[in-house]
Amino acid sequence: MSEAVNHFPLPAAAESSPVRRSRRLRPLQELGNRSLFLLSWAAPLLLLLLWEAFARAGVLSPQVLPAPSKVLQTAWNLIGQGRLLSDLGASLLRAAAGFVIGGSLGFVLGTLVGFSRLAEALFDRSVQMVRAVPFLAALPLVIVWFGVGEGGKVFLVSLGVLFPIYINTVLGIRQVDPKLLELGRVTGLSNWTLIRRIVLPGALPSILAGVRYALAVAWLALVIAETIAANTGVGSLAMDAREFLQTDVIVLTIVIYAGIGVVSDAIARLLERRLLAWHPNYAAKGK
Repeated sequence: MSEAVNHFPLPAAAESSPVRRSRRLRPLQELGNRSLFLLSWAAPLLLLLLWEAFARAGVLSPQVLPAPSKVLQTAWNLIGQGRLLSDLGASLLRAAAGFVIGGSLGFVLGTLVGFSRLAEALFDRSVQMVRAVPFLAALPLVIVWFGVGEGGKVFLVSLGVLFPIYINTVLGIRQVDPKLLELGRVTGLSNWTLIRRIVLPGALPSILAGVRYALAVAWLALVIAETIAANTGVGSLAMDAREFLQTDVIVLTIVIYAGIGVVSDAIARLLERRLLAWHPNYAAKGK
């Protein structure tokens, strides 16, 4: 009797069971990191090829959107003239200095406010008020304070970087599980050990998310500063090209900003995988 039952066909409901669905999804789940990396670049490469094809076919005017090959040739010419690398180096130096200053200040303030209600009462409202001021509104005052030198540009970058790291640091500290803190106190951990072993590691995912967002804001602030008051930098290169209607140079600066953004985000992701190797979600991504 049991053998006869085993030969009956499975009902339709069984065909769509969770086990069978998981079998169908298994090939997608088993894709390696290299395959996923190549897949992530498929759409940008396809867009680049279509852009080149439309430009060569005359669908896109060179004055409106030059071909990628033309932009690449422009980049090579500017490198030969020695300007592109010098402007890129100036922008990177400003962004790095502003990120270190603003990130350090945001982390310190966020840590104080996250741990202390008194510090929150002293600093948080003022920080939130300054955060609501747009970059363009603050720029005239920054020029009055610092002139058109390097100080104003670094100040704007620092100001933009401070807020994402500050907010995410406070949020990360406040979201640490109270049960873990209680467990640490029960086991006799000192306050410093409790912070170092439980609180900061628990807040680290949120802090690193703030770092990723701050990297994007840093370049936004730098673009605003360089396009209005700068003699060197990628933004200054774009403004000079605008005056002479050099569309290929303008597109090149946009591509440079996009490339820097991709590299910055990749560095932030690498930091996440290294610093959060203990976290099950990030450990799974690294496999």
